[in-house]
Amino acid sequence: MATLTLPKHSFSSLLPSQTPRTPSSQSLSIVSKSSQSHFYGLKLSNSSSLPIPSSTPAKTSIVAKVSKGQVPPSFTLKDQDGKTVSLSKFKGKPVVVYFYPADETPGCTKQACAFRDSYEKFKKAGAEVVGISGDDSSSHKAFAKKYRLPFTLLSDEGNKVRKEWGVPSDLFGTLPGRETYVLDKKGVVQLVYNNQFQPEKHIDETLKLLQSL
Repeated sequence: MATLTLPKHSFSSLLPSQTPRTPSSQSLSIVSKSSQSHFYGLKLSNSSSLPIPSSTPAKTSIVAKVSKGQVPPSFTLKDQDGKTVSLSKFKGKPVVVYFYPADETPGCTKQACAFRDSYEKFKKAGAEVVGISGDDSSSHKAFAKKYRLPFTLLSDEGNKVRKEWGVPSDLFGTLPGRETYVLDKKGVVQLVYNNQFQPEKHIDETLKLLQSL
């Protein structure tokens, strides 16, 4: 019977060397989870990767054209009664300008009603409240009447003002952003607050700022 003779080499010597490599700290990175940051209405700064965090929590920032300390672009839009309203009309008093996705949606209704319920506090602070969405004037009128909204709603059809102010979108650009700006008496932005999924927090943050002016 024929026999098979193996060469005098161990199988391990035929395999490539498996020298363990310890990655350097510079090569380790984590990809930012943009989908999660969008879920909370926040947008991480534009970077493809982030270094491994230290004991200090990572900070997030809102990406927007209009930021604190700036004078935002002016606008002239139609309100719920079809009358034209300009931003300059409010100069000389604080004004809260809040952009929201759409009339009659659950989050936007909650937010509008929260502004309504705290409207006397805004008046006491000498501030005006202005809501802006892409809905037309007739939609705003029905929305304001149904929920007894005492403040101005402006129609930004085509989202021109939203784009000029740089209001960021959420859910990968599919959902118009929910962003609130507080302007002081001189028309300078003192607060930019973005939170898509906690609409009522916009009222708390704006009142807190107004009371400190």
